[in-house]
Amino acid sequence: MARLPTTPPRDDDLTGKARIRNAALGLFAEHGADAVSLRTVAAAAGVTVGLIVHHYGTKEALRESVEMAIVERFAEAIASVPIGSQPGGEVVAARDQAVADMLRVNPAVLDYLRRAILDGGAQRRDLLSRLTELSAQQVHDLRTAGLASTKHTVGEQVVTIMVRQLGRLFLQPLVDRISDEFAEDLDASARVQLVVDVKR
Repeated sequence: MARLPTTPPRDDDLTGKARIRNAALGLFAEHGADAVSLRTVAAAAGVTVGLIVHHYGTKEALRESVEMAIVERFAEAIASVPIGSQPGGEVVAARDQAVADMLRVNPAVLDYLRRAILDGGAQRRDLLSRLTELSAQQVHDLRTAGLASTKHTVGEQVVTIMVRQLGRLFLQPLVDRISDEFAEDLDASARVQLVVDVKR
């Protein structure tokens, strides 16, 4: 399996456009896109507001670019485990792990996902829709290769993939917070780990 980068690129290795997008990702993840001005993004990226307008035009277009970059990171993680690289069902588990590893080394992506998906303001062509389409393509590719069942609908399989890949990562902070309330009762070396499964 291809190794994922364990640190983000250094700012001086990035183009101005990429620096802007990465700064926006971090700020949007921490504060929400609505609460962040282009001036704040410019300061964090070390550029002028004019350069942001030159590259992206509007804050909404910048947000769109941030979300497309997130989808690309998911796609790259999935592609790091090609079909045929491992026996049957191991490909699916390895892809889930690749996504988990990508999110672990990119905490701003995970924080952005939590905000974007759990805020209840979903619209067509939003981040969740794009990730759903990516998962549907994964199901089609696995079916074509004979590695996914056709007994269930594509929709059911997409739900299963996305809950498996995102469910634990979204809910683990809740488990950690509850565990912290009982820190004296729990063995610190054996933190409670959430396991998410989908039954049909």
